[in-house]
Amino acid sequence: MVQYVSPVDLKSFGLIPELIGRLPVITHLSPLDKTALRRILSEPKNSLIRQYQKLFDMENIKLSFSDEVFDFIVEKAIEFKLGARGLRSICEAIMLDAMFEIPSGKSPKEFTITLDYAIDKLNKSNIKQLKVA
Repeated sequence: MVQYVSPVDLKSFGLIPELIGRLPVITHLSPLDKTALRRILSEPKNSLIRQYQKLFDMENIKLSFSDEVFDFIVEKAIEFKLGARGLRSICEAIMLDAMFEIPSGKSPKEFTITLDYAIDKLNKSNIKQLKVA
């Protein structure tokens, strides 16, 4: 298994000892699971969701998301094999129209992103080009 790689293994693989000696730590990274991605999406102080809520708050619009939307975004990030960095691209594909149309038009006081809205906007976007083969 990759997680049990030792410096001797790296040398037998062909890396020169001078390079191996410069690697202070050899570690194995596991892919993020759904729970970790969802936490990244919504929990940190400057999470993506809070950034979008702050942007809409500047226009005096209360933005909210249904819980199913978080699961949908996480599932798409896993499906496309994009990881945590892909969360922003998926969110942007969903939010792009709302960010430009709602503040410029007659602004509602509240706007909720529902699962149907998210699926519709993602299907209309070119996000599928990001999918890793």
